[in-house]
Amino acid sequence: MAHLLVVESWVGSMSRLLPRAVREGGHEFTFLTRDLHHYLRSAPEGTAHPLLGARNVITADTNDVDALLPEVERLHTVFGFDGVISSCDYYLPTVARIAGHLGLPGPGPEAVGNACRKDATRRVLAEAGVPGPRFALHEEWADLARAAREIGYPLVVKPVDLCAGMYVRRVDDEAELAAAVRVLADFPLNARGQRRVPAVLLEELLTGPEVSVETVSYAGAVHVVGVTDKSIGGAPAFIETGHMFPAALSAADVGAAEQTALGALTALGLTDGVVAHTEIKLTPAGPRVVEVNPRPAGNRITELVRHVTGIDLAAAAVDVALGREPDLRRRETGLRSAAVGFLVPETSGTLEALDGDRLTDAPGVLETLLAEPGRPVKSAGSNNEYLGHVMVGDPDGLGARGQVEALLDELNSGLVIR
Repeated sequence: MAHLLVVESWVGSMSRLLPRAVREGGHEFTFLTRDLHHYLRSAPEGTAHPLLGARNVITADTNDVDALLPEVERLHTVFGFDGVISSCDYYLPTVARIAGHLGLPGPGPEAVGNACRKDATRRVLAEAGVPGPRFALHEEWADLARAAREIGYPLVVKPVDLCAGMYVRRVDDEAELAAAVRVLADFPLNARGQRRVPAVLLEELLTGPEVSVETVSYAGAVHVVGVTDKSIGGAPAFIETGHMFPAALSAADVGAAEQTALGALTALGLTDGVVAHTEIKLTPAGPRVVEVNPRPAGNRITELVRHVTGIDLAAAAVDVALGREPDLRRRETGLRSAAVGFLVPETSGTLEALDGDRLTDAPGVLETLLAEPGRPVKSAGSNNEYLGHVMVGDPDGLGARGQVEALLDELNSGLVIR
């Protein structure tokens, strides 16, 4: 039995998948957080709260890494941690620094830090010759306006240190750029109270299908688990509306996406102790890296992979955090594809009706989660405003996406927001 230190987590699906993987691996964990109430506000529906399985729950200021390191060192002398892990993007660099400080397994702090900062990722990949969009990073308006003209409209505005598509916007002219920059400036702290970097990243708008490459790095080798295709909507935002695994692509496109992801991970130094989710655009000029996430995919992609291949990426994340070889053997699951679709609200108000009765009898449904009437609804501007999802598996081929989209159409026809 090993003992993991879990530093923060999301309150969504990974907050359940990661503790489950720890438990099913025969291990235990201590949970470290700066704000326990952040998790108690969002107990999972119909299940025991995952924190009930923790050996210890300890409060410390996880936002002050310099003060945290000696505190964690003292805890280590008492509990003897075998690894450290998080499922929250905002604390991945902290985990890497703790692992390095305590001599525990994991990728280097510089590699993780560069992957978690979108501007640093761009710089590292550009220096290594890994294809990506033209980009510029500035803080002052005059510099941003000049860089935008040089890159050329339309382009994409991004914060360098947020996730879930927050405040990522397409802009078509200088007026839209100014508006996007103003909105971003009004969000100085992230959801965990960390002060944001004020610089703004401008990128060339990439066109073409978007996919993600799911990988596990161990002992200096990167293992590709597969490629997921993605549906994007909500313009001018970039909201993930659905995914299917495996991607419905030609062998050539799959190979090109995989090689581009491998190049990005190698350039960043993420070749040991990390499960990664690398997003790629298949543009007419070839694959281009959108971003590299040094953690398992969110939005239920890990479950799509498990349903089709039998590979548990949450369990793999636990294994590599402990310095152990992950089990990446494929197993027969009876499914050839699995897809998830998200219910994305287009208006704000209060959810009055959402009829999911049809889903109970629909063939191939693996999982559903729908918001209850009475819930406040915010018009979606990122991946944080979903009203639910439905997941479907297809035993015969790549039909899961079509099935999910048909079910979402039915759900939307009965959706009432006032």
